[in-house]
Amino acid sequence: MTLNCIIIDDEPLAADLLASYAKKTLLLNLIGVFNNAVEGVRAIRENRVDLIFLDIQMPELSGLEFAKILPKETKIIFTTAFSQYAVDGYKANAIDYLMKPISYDDFLAGANRALEWFQSVRQTENTSADRFIFVKSEYKLVKIMFDDILYIEGLKDYVKIYLTDDRKPVMSLMNMKKIEESLPKPEFMRIHRSYIVHMKKIDGIDRFRIVIGDAFLPISDSYKTSLQNYLDGHTL
Repeated sequence: MTLNCIIIDDEPLAADLLASYAKKTLLLNLIGVFNNAVEGVRAIRENRVDLIFLDIQMPELSGLEFAKILPKETKIIFTTAFSQYAVDGYKANAIDYLMKPISYDDFLAGANRALEWFQSVRQTENTSADRFIFVKSEYKLVKIMFDDILYIEGLKDYVKIYLTDDRKPVMSLMNMKKIEESLPKPEFMRIHRSYIVHMKKIDGIDRFRIVIGDAFLPISDSYKTSLQNYLDGHTL
């Protein structure tokens, strides 16, 4: 999947640096570099723009003001030298917030976060009509409804799918990556190299372990950030 992107920054040197980053990033297709938001509006009207690397402090129309008029399907990564805008940036539903001077590592990490978001949306759209999968188990195909899955455990070359209503778990010869790619996100989330959970089925969190019924599932450090971001959006 490739994302069409534009760069909007009133500092030519900063814009040129980001453009050089975008050109060597395979997941991005750079279709324009602009020095003010007004020019960016024209680009969005004439092209499908998935992602904007957007400066905040600009004349005429600031990045925060510009964000308010963007179509919902266009996402933003804010680029700025001023940390005080971070909260406003995230309120604008930005994918990321990069502080200048921006390294290529930070740029690439932001681009990858954007790609993950678009892939998640596409996967959800593709699976919204068909709320089930078929898996091979004991020489037959078993139909499993997404709503019936509690969590999935990885066991070497197998996955073990735990289901509602105390039904017997289904074992299938498959790796975790393959079944993870078949499940809609963020409804299903990887919390550990050995566990994928159905977020709607979580009963609670105890000492940073996921509780589903009688099961206490560990959360590994590599998945804590994405899980915490999800929980922040569902915590009062």
